[in-house]
Amino acid sequence: MNKQTPLKNIVIVGGGTAGWMAAAALSRLLKNKYAIRLVESDEISSVGVGESTIPMMRLFNNVLGINEDEFMRETKATFKLGIEFTDWGKIGERYMHGFGRFGQDLETVDFFQYWLKAYRAGQAPDLEHYSINRMAAHANKFIRPSPEMANSPLADIVYAFHLDAGLYARYLRTYAEKHGVVRTEGKIVQVRQRLNGGPRDGFIEAVALEDGSVVEGDLFLDCSGFRGLLIEQALNTGFEDWSHWLPCDRAWAVPCESGGDLLPYTRASARPAGWQWRIGLQHRTGNGHVFSSRFMSDDEAAAILMKNLDGKPLAEPKLLRFTAGKRKKAWHKNVVAVGLSSGFLEPLESTSIFLIQSAISRLVSFFPDAGFHQADIDEFNRQCDFEVERIRDFIILHYHATERSDTPFWDHMRTMAIPDTLRRKLDLYGAQGRVVRENNELFTEIGWQQVLHGQGVQTAGYNPLVDLLSDKELGDFLGNIERVVGKCVDVMPSHKEFIRAIATAKR
Repeated sequence: MNKQTPLKNIVIVGGGTAGWMAAAALSRLLKNKYAIRLVESDEISSVGVGESTIPMMRLFNNVLGINEDEFMRETKATFKLGIEFTDWGKIGERYMHGFGRFGQDLETVDFFQYWLKAYRAGQAPDLEHYSINRMAAHANKFIRPSPEMANSPLADIVYAFHLDAGLYARYLRTYAEKHGVVRTEGKIVQVRQRLNGGPRDGFIEAVALEDGSVVEGDLFLDCSGFRGLLIEQALNTGFEDWSHWLPCDRAWAVPCESGGDLLPYTRASARPAGWQWRIGLQHRTGNGHVFSSRFMSDDEAAAILMKNLDGKPLAEPKLLRFTAGKRKKAWHKNVVAVGLSSGFLEPLESTSIFLIQSAISRLVSFFPDAGFHQADIDEFNRQCDFEVERIRDFIILHYHATERSDTPFWDHMRTMAIPDTLRRKLDLYGAQGRVVRENNELFTEIGWQQVLHGQGVQTAGYNPLVDLLSDKELGDFLGNIERVVGKCVDVMPSHKEFIRAIATAKR
């Protein structure tokens, strides 16, 4: 058997969160067997608004061996138990998509079905009363699970982080450089491709910098953001536009002084032509207004954002322009797009940093030799497509499952055609409250159920096997869980106290 020819040089084009996450992870996982160089220009700023994460972020940090308390201090992070949505189903209503499970499954039937029967009969409170995460979030409390909690429901708490993306990139840069990554500062002025008519025709060979230096590589990661310097400008991979389903195409972003409680959740407030985020950090609050330019002007959107800040703005608002969709191939020839260069989905469910993490993990799973086998590349792209399409559907759900018709934007979103994959989910849930998670898609049945119920989607019935429990047994079962949840939340410290203990701990 012929020995495989290994790659030698990996070049990461672009820094920011995507570039330095890739550099840090590859430097750790590839054990210094490859030369890794990151090229970025100080003249080009990163988007830097991806400050809210989901629980898989903890796995990424654990793989890198990062101490969580140190990470919290260095990135001015806070904890996150879920996302609160206000005014989405109806004006004046709110609900939370909390992490982790709620309730307790019984035999072959999931908890949601037992609750659904009782709730439809007016014999149970809202779903949040059976979730430690959601009830703790509402009480502004937090505790981190520990080995001592192994036999306690508190061990079920699942959390993520709010973080300063700029500080996180800086933190990972220090980590990556300690693990052998070489950073080259400079603006790329030319992308050089192999044009010999052979099987590797069009492969990227090198990037030339403004100062005349040349950086050669075998494998290139495009972390250049929306512009897609390699994957699109050089390789013309193509883009699949989803703006007919997700018409929001702009966002104003601005930090402000902290105001009020240090909330352990992200807030997403629906606005007349989009939505506004609020993310509380240790040193400031991150804010943004995502909107559709078809339904609202830039000036009007900026005014709405600035009117709804908790504190004094710390900078001038920054306008971002984007198109929802994905690159037709995330991996093409010897270029892998990571982060915004691979596509964009608005951060409604905080998936931006996760998709960076997922792309890196998938690249490691399909890591190439110098042959760049097309079968591996095709499977990588197939998995990327499935993942991002299912996330797309979940985001569309928030807009489409609404009773709002008070503005042209919401009337359009409520009545528009939706992807067949989402329609099947809605039809299945509408029958008996069932949700099926396919091929380990990102959002679980519990996530879908929380959003579907939270936005007022009704079911015709429930799983008939729930009726195997008598009404008294059902009431006792639900009541016991509600009491246990309440007791767990009662003993938790405030989120602010928990953060303060980490911030002031001796190094």
